[in-house]
Amino acid sequence: MEPGRVKSPPIQDTPGAFPETPAESLRKPSQSTSQSNTSDGSGYQTPLAYQEVDDPITPRAIVRPTATEDEDAITPSKEIVTRYPFYEPDQPMADLEKVETVKADPDPSTAGTDHDISKTASGRKRSEADIFLSLSKRKTNASTGTAEEEEEMAEIQQLMTRMFGKTRQANSEEEQTRHTGVVFKNLTVKGTGLGATLQPTVGDLFMGLPRTITSLFSRGKKLGGKPPVRNIINNFNGCVKPGEMLLVLGKPGSGCSTFLKVLGNQRFGYTAVDGDVTYGGTDAQTMAKDFRGEVLYNPENDLHYATLNVKRTLTFALTTRTPGKASRAEGESRAQYVSEFLRVISKLFWIEHTMGTKVGNEFIRGVSGGEKKRVSIAEGMITKASIQCWDSASTGLDSSTALEYVQSLRTLTNMAHISTAVALYQAGESLYDLFDKVILIHEGRCAYFGSADDAKKYFTSLGFHCPPRWTTADFLTSVTDKHERQISEGWEDRIPRSAEEFETAFKNSESSKKSLSDIAEFETHLDEQRRAREAHSTKATKKRNYTIPFWKQVLACTDRQFWVMVGDPLTLYGKWGGILFQALIVGSLFYNLPATASGVFPRGGVLFFILLFNALLALAELTSAFSSRPILMKHKSFSFYRPAAYAIAQTIIDVPLVLTQVTIFNIVVYFMANLGRTASQFFISLLIVFALTMNMYAFFRAIGALVESLDVATRITGVAIQALIVYTGYLIPPTKMHPWFKWLIWINPVQYGFEALMANEFAGLDIECTPPFLVPAGPGAQRGYQSCLIQGSQPGQTTVKGQDYILSAFTYRRSHLWRNFGIIVAFWLLFVLLTMLGMELQKPNKGSGSVIVFKRGKAPKRLTDAIENFQGPNDEEKAQTDSSGSSNKEEESESDGKVLQRVARNDTIFTWSNVNYTIPYQGGERQLLKDVQGYVRPGKLTALMGASGAGKTTLLTALAQRINFGRVTGEFLVDGAPLPLSFQRATGFAEQMDIHEPTATVREALQFSAYLRQPKEVSIKEKYDYVETIIDLLEMKDIAGATIGAEGRGLNVEQRKRVTIGVELASKPSLLLFLDEPTSGLDSLAAFNILRFLRKLADAGQAILATIHQPSAVLFSEFDELLLLKSGGRVVYHGELGKDGHTLIQYLEEHGSTKCPPKANPAEFMLTAIGAGDPNYHGQDWGDVWANSTQHQARTDEIKEMIKTRRAAVKDKAETKDDREFAMPMTTQIMAVVKRSFVSYWRTPEYMIGKFALHIVTGLFNVFTFFKLGNSYIDMQSRLFSVFMTLTISPPLIQQLQPKLLAFRNIYDGRESKAKIYSWVAFCCGAIIVEIPYSIIAGTIYFMCWYWGIGFPTDSFSAAYCWLMMMLFELYYVGFGQAIAAFAANELLASILVPLFFLFVISFAGVVVPYAGLPYFWRAWMFDLTPFRYIIEGWLGVILHNVEVRCAPDEFARFPPPPNMSCEAYAEGFIKTAGGYVQDGANGLCEFCQVANGDEFARSFNVLYSYHWRDFGIICAYIGFNFMVVFVASYLFLGGGKKVKAFFSPAQRRQKKLQQTQNEKSNA
Repeated sequence: MEPGRVKSPPIQDTPGAFPETPAESLRKPSQSTSQSNTSDGSGYQTPLAYQEVDDPITPRAIVRPTATEDEDAITPSKEIVTRYPFYEPDQPMADLEKVETVKADPDPSTAGTDHDISKTASGRKRSEADIFLSLSKRKTNASTGTAEEEEEMAEIQQLMTRMFGKTRQANSEEEQTRHTGVVFKNLTVKGTGLGATLQPTVGDLFMGLPRTITSLFSRGKKLGGKPPVRNIINNFNGCVKPGEMLLVLGKPGSGCSTFLKVLGNQRFGYTAVDGDVTYGGTDAQTMAKDFRGEVLYNPENDLHYATLNVKRTLTFALTTRTPGKASRAEGESRAQYVSEFLRVISKLFWIEHTMGTKVGNEFIRGVSGGEKKRVSIAEGMITKASIQCWDSASTGLDSSTALEYVQSLRTLTNMAHISTAVALYQAGESLYDLFDKVILIHEGRCAYFGSADDAKKYFTSLGFHCPPRWTTADFLTSVTDKHERQISEGWEDRIPRSAEEFETAFKNSESSKKSLSDIAEFETHLDEQRRAREAHSTKATKKRNYTIPFWKQVLACTDRQFWVMVGDPLTLYGKWGGILFQALIVGSLFYNLPATASGVFPRGGVLFFILLFNALLALAELTSAFSSRPILMKHKSFSFYRPAAYAIAQTIIDVPLVLTQVTIFNIVVYFMANLGRTASQFFISLLIVFALTMNMYAFFRAIGALVESLDVATRITGVAIQALIVYTGYLIPPTKMHPWFKWLIWINPVQYGFEALMANEFAGLDIECTPPFLVPAGPGAQRGYQSCLIQGSQPGQTTVKGQDYILSAFTYRRSHLWRNFGIIVAFWLLFVLLTMLGMELQKPNKGSGSVIVFKRGKAPKRLTDAIENFQGPNDEEKAQTDSSGSSNKEEESESDGKVLQRVARNDTIFTWSNVNYTIPYQGGERQLLKDVQGYVRPGKLTALMGASGAGKTTLLTALAQRINFGRVTGEFLVDGAPLPLSFQRATGFAEQMDIHEPTATVREALQFSAYLRQPKEVSIKEKYDYVETIIDLLEMKDIAGATIGAEGRGLNVEQRKRVTIGVELASKPSLLLFLDEPTSGLDSLAAFNILRFLRKLADAGQAILATIHQPSAVLFSEFDELLLLKSGGRVVYHGELGKDGHTLIQYLEEHGSTKCPPKANPAEFMLTAIGAGDPNYHGQDWGDVWANSTQHQARTDEIKEMIKTRRAAVKDKAETKDDREFAMPMTTQIMAVVKRSFVSYWRTPEYMIGKFALHIVTGLFNVFTFFKLGNSYIDMQSRLFSVFMTLTISPPLIQQLQPKLLAFRNIYDGRESKAKIYSWVAFCCGAIIVEIPYSIIAGTIYFMCWYWGIGFPTDSFSAAYCWLMMMLFELYYVGFGQAIAAFAANELLASILVPLFFLFVISFAGVVVPYAGLPYFWRAWMFDLTPFRYIIEGWLGVILHNVEVRCAPDEFARFPPPPNMSCEAYAEGFIKTAGGYVQDGANGLCEFCQVANGDEFARSFNVLYSYHWRDFGIICAYIGFNFMVVFVASYLFLGGGKKVKAFFSPAQRRQKKLQQTQNEKSNA
């Protein structure tokens, strides 16, 4: 054992139980080598030398023998070692032990009386609150180790013993039957694919077959077949015992996540998992089937409900995992168990203060990232899982938070006596020391597995050299990187280099043999553990997937879903407010319908609208189903509840929600429309609408549960909605439906709901016929010789019974009402069952790694054949690591000098003085930066540092002139002169978020930046040559042809960070380069690589200022100068660092800080010294110390001298000044952006496939629904509805295109606008123009599918005009959708606004309610304002022009003529005014058809053929207006709104004038 490292063996009372004492909360247990052990009855034996000698309730003391000949004997003289749960990593281990040599006391009752730890140093009795306060105030910096702290820690041990010790375990069946420890032997995981592929394009839709045929002839039979199976993990062996922590190390893509997933028993998505993985001696299949809850895999992301607070999140987890009475303390209720457990874990993990705070996400403010991680750990603790795997656990956390995180895991591991495996990036030494074992994975092969203490020694024995100040984790990872490993002298030809050589070296090593013997030793205890489990096993513990019964799971999920909903009141009340608003619109549209023939059609319309509106509200369930799926999968793997219970809970919560929204809508619309005013009719209507809405919620949720992705679900629902609407029986009567689609009405719940509503409304209604439905009417018409135009009328009668009308028109009957209600309920139950089934069958995301995507023809030569033939590099790691740099270190060092000579140099100096920044805050102001001064010089790498919240990013953003909120004051000068207009373009700003166009290749992204940001006087060739220089410098030659992509499919994190820096360098920044957290989210080697690149740039003459969060000592040493901030945005230090930070350390020590230990990391020491991030710091204010120091005065004088010197130097130069805002003219910007947009669309075939598929499917659905229409009256109506159906395809198409515009805008707003690459006008042009040709092609495809099969006019003019209107419709919805998106803040809001706006434009178009039926208020202005009115008029006027109408037998109004009068003579006057025709019918009756030709039918909807070119022009104007709105809304959203506001603000004008005066003085 290394000096200073102290370990103890695992101590437990029962297998898998919580240890009796969690004293060693942050101490690693070690493997005992004792030969003689005393069994505790569990089969896993505790060495005799470590038996406890004290009562379980007293403080933990371990009696360990002093030096004796026989270690197994207990001698009278012993060391009593007291351990503490939280040690400080930087403190020597030995300091954490209090060793006393005492005589053993034969009477246990007197143990510990010499040292009373139940009181504080002052003698006060220590309360439990004091104990937890001590726990919550644990520090990450060096402990003072006072006697009082030691006493507190001992008392904490006592409390934890009471909570998790024998009192919990004594009668717990659950604890006595757990599976502890994991063993994996010959573990091999196989997957398919190469890790590299070609970028798909729209051209692949047409070129796929020709390429396949060509390849078949050129390459023969080896083409095709399935992709090869490759080993992702190869032949791993090892074990993780109870109480041990395993650190998983490896570069991205090496297989770390796969190893953790398989260890966590998540095997879905892999081709095969070979070998044995056993948990407490039980195989993986049995564990997955019967004991799923004992194995836990926690993904990188913290998955929680954002609107749920922390307390409810943990309470829910505890409720679902509260054991039965037999496994709880005697007399302890479920509520007491939950309350006590919650109290302890909240204080143990320091989240007590967050209990009432929402967990939050990127949209909802909640707890911090570190607190969210601790909530995840607390959930893991609640599961009591025996094996826990945590993937990429510290991503996104700063080093201090990451340390607290891993310390919490260490506490959990020791306290619950579990096996924990953790993958970490940038693991510092303090983190590394918390682990017992480490595994190093290199390209899917095991390079080392064994003791964490021996790992460094093992690799040094292989010939690798660990440089000074490198952490052990950095060193281990570096040996697998050919660029970073350092080789001991004389070992150059003997070290392992490939993954296979590392694997072979390890298998032949003593470490491997030791690991195998460790497995064998542990397995000897597993049989005894198994027997102990069987002895304690009962019926309740035979299977333990879920702790509580199914009905309790449903109740718990229901309660949680209620609070999830209540936690977002804005959305809930906003939704209800929107429903009320739309109800008022619809109610006014159908206002006060008369109980006459003129109210018949709109009465059916309003009932249809009520059903449809509430049914389509359920469409939002799709989005919510997919957004909550990852949480469902996590909770399923944690065995909190069955997914089916969650499905039922959602349905239960739907009941009050749906009832509320249906009631709001129904009450308003029902009574405004003057529907049946009896109580039974109203409540039956409410019941039917409620039942159908519940049905549709379940329907859409079932689709979401049964399909894999939202894209697929959207395509299904797009067609489903059309079927639901058309085959309800309202648009097309059942008698007119074609047989191939008529069956849809029998499986359409909406049809049953509509029949029930119609029967309920019309059954007792007597419809009085009034003109224009009275036939004939006017002069000469005689009472008794008239009839009614509506169906169901009887000859000679002017009143129609409602039940006759619905029977004749729709074949509906009142007797079907309750039958239909039963069918709706049956459908609802079916959909709920399908949802339950779908959720039960759902699998977590498939196991896979990231894939590099190359543009066709741009992949490296060695990968091209592999990609096309499925051969070559057989794993993604090779594809990725081979593409990360040059071939070897020697070539790199030789080429560095040549490349650096070509990098642009600058000699300008940027200075800033008295920088202050204030923001509006709670009615007042808050200052974030205070009197900051500094400079950045060419050739120097300057670090900007400070604790979280000190204002690092704020200052960097202010210096880069990218603050767009609040007020910034101060003096910013370049070479002593005010900032030029081109400052933002002439400086590079690499932001923390890597924002890029995902479909662009690396080379294209750099060329785009160089083309638009370098001055227009520079030739394109020169710009692109410079891009190649930057690609060489950043070692991206092999990935230059790869598309940047999104996470998981594209470049990895390190490569994306290089592209971010490269894009800024390609602009040839003439001033300086800003970088915000360039190493965030990277592993230690990637972080070192990025800093190495920055060092090269600085050496080449660049001026660089970078924020960096607590770097390692190696990274810190790369910087030349430091600007250190404290909270409140005040400067603590600015100046040179000196070698290993010597100058900085000297300054701090001279001004009162403690001495810096020789091996300490200067970056961590300086933050600790100034009290950064420590709420208990009460030392001097280092901001004041700096302000009063001689160093501060020296910096001030230095800045003044720089300004003076540089002004003089610049005056001597006769250079032309580039003071343009944009480097290139507007036309060039527009052409470049439009070209990039077209490339993006070309490389996004899934968007185009979705767009074209929706057009094709809906076009074919439309044509086969209205196939070969005849000339009857209902056929005229069908022509109208066919056109109307065409308009209804626009909402799903808009939902598809909006994310594209918003993605372009996010890229522009996030990076490109701030860098002044191009203007907002170019952005708008690029977003609009690219949609036009694709929409025209898609519209033409729809037209070809739709127009010719229905029976529309086939003459050239009619067809051409209808095609032109189709093109205008395509352009209209593109502009309409983009206009909505342009003033929406995000995709969610844009998607919510679409149905609202669409409802407006479609409702008043004269179809839902004909023109004559519209209330005067809407008819007077809204009808003429609705653009769809003109599209419908243009189409319908041409389609119906000169079409003869011949009524079908059931469409005639029949009446007897007066005696001695013919039908024609009697109706002649009426026909002249009303239109239509009359003919002699059977039995002496006259038959009247209300229209004689299509033009008459069109006139009834206020459609005139003569207006078709007027309509064409008006739609063109609307299209222009829509695109104008896109420009204006984009301008206002992208900063123009603030400019407009400032223009009208007197205070802003005064400030601008003052700034101009200051600039003029500076110039003078």
